[in-house]
Amino acid sequence: MQGALLLSVASLIAKILSAVYRVPFQNMVGNTGFYVYQQIYPIYGIGMTFALSGLPMFISKLVAESDTKEAKLGLLSRIFMILAGCSLVLFIGLQGFALLIASAMGDPGLTPIIRSVSWMFLFSPFLAISRGYFQGNYDMRPTALSQLVEQTIRVAVILFVAYWAMRHQWNVYRMGTWAMSSAPIAAVFAAAVMFYYAHWHQVDFVAGMRYPATQSYGTLAKRLLIEGGTISLFASMMVLLQLADSFTVMRGLMIQGLPAIAAKSIKGVYDRGQPLVQLGLVVATSFSSSLLPSLTESLNRGSRQQFVRQASTVVKMSVTIATAAAVGLIALMPEVNVLLFGNQQGNRMLSVYVLSIIFATLIMIDNSILQSLNQFAVTIAGLVLGLLVKIIFNQWAVIHFGAIGASWVTVVALLVMAGFLMRQLRQEQLRAFKQNFLVKLLLISLSMLVAVRLVMSAGNWIAVGCSPRMKALVDAVLGVLAGVLIFVALALKLRLLTLREWLLLPKASRWLRWFNKK
Repeated sequence: MQGALLLSVASLIAKILSAVYRVPFQNMVGNTGFYVYQQIYPIYGIGMTFALSGLPMFISKLVAESDTKEAKLGLLSRIFMILAGCSLVLFIGLQGFALLIASAMGDPGLTPIIRSVSWMFLFSPFLAISRGYFQGNYDMRPTALSQLVEQTIRVAVILFVAYWAMRHQWNVYRMGTWAMSSAPIAAVFAAAVMFYYAHWHQVDFVAGMRYPATQSYGTLAKRLLIEGGTISLFASMMVLLQLADSFTVMRGLMIQGLPAIAAKSIKGVYDRGQPLVQLGLVVATSFSSSLLPSLTESLNRGSRQQFVRQASTVVKMSVTIATAAAVGLIALMPEVNVLLFGNQQGNRMLSVYVLSIIFATLIMIDNSILQSLNQFAVTIAGLVLGLLVKIIFNQWAVIHFGAIGASWVTVVALLVMAGFLMRQLRQEQLRAFKQNFLVKLLLISLSMLVAVRLVMSAGNWIAVGCSPRMKALVDAVLGVLAGVLIFVALALKLRLLTLREWLLLPKASRWLRWFNKK
């Protein structure tokens, strides 16, 4: 449990770093520079999800199943060979077809940036097996430290490149190429951390080839594809949707009749929504994920009734927090946009996009519950269904409605996915939303939205004479305080959650007493 907590804290810090750095980066390079970086980011995001969380989690399971150190090393050496072959194919493919991929995205200038990020795939096999080995032996420190080192180095390189490019007036494609080189540079440092731990613990992955195999290459490859692939794909769900945007949004805007430079700028504004959603997901899922281990424990004890009750609680709490975060962001959007990005471009488009927080949170929690029931095929089917909606309708929506069409398609794709998974949970006798829960949540959220806008408009006189960003900061702080107080007060009054569910929140007994006095 201590190791899991350490890894969760490291992951939380890494996610916050990954979301926050985009704000100063966009401020330095502008909408078009941000567009160039974000077009290729999904390739990095998918690769790192596999190397950082998805495959190590699955490999750790295989390691834990092995009895001796020799069996573990024999297993890992063969997994390394499979992953090395796949990574080499990906590297050669991205190097050789970079121009074709960039052209499919509607911008051949992205070619060197694709080639730059491809180098990181060469480090993925070692990172995956080394992290999986230590996690499988219940030592989370190497993974946690390598994760923090990797994100810190990457963010530092990106921000330095942005500053240097701004000072020396580089074009956006040169800037993007160097910024994306942060991925292989950070991978080198992460690999060095894992190599140090392997050397310290006298773990020789190369020697593993001398030990007999407990599973054939074919069996391992199949398990990596199905079980490891399921975990990794769901971990990179939002990045896969962003990849669809990379191939369709700019092309759709140009088909609509916009010149290339305008389409790039609008895509850069559209991409502002990604760090907002990422931060919202961190807030919504960090609490819920801490409750998920108890679900497996309930199943192992054979307590089906307790499992259903705990799973329902996790779903309700997650949706409540995610809805509060999403609607709060919508209420604060003009101010948040000015505060973070310096203007109000794309307010409506970003307001629609942040609704993704609600459905993405629900999907992640439903997926974890279904995987604890070994329902891997169902979760993959739900993911594929949502991705098909995004791929089929995205460009059409952009052509007919502009970039806001892509925001709506993202939300609808996630809604379809969430609906599919919830339907499967109902078949498992799990019904999270009872007694008008969704009606109450909608009423509370809308009331909070209206109240926050009123409070912020009434408080404008406080920041009279301040700069637009300082005024936005004052308004946002007022709005957040008002929003939290109004949401919690109405949720208590309408009995949105039971007392037992409220008490699961940090220091709940203390602030619940304060609210009851009021």
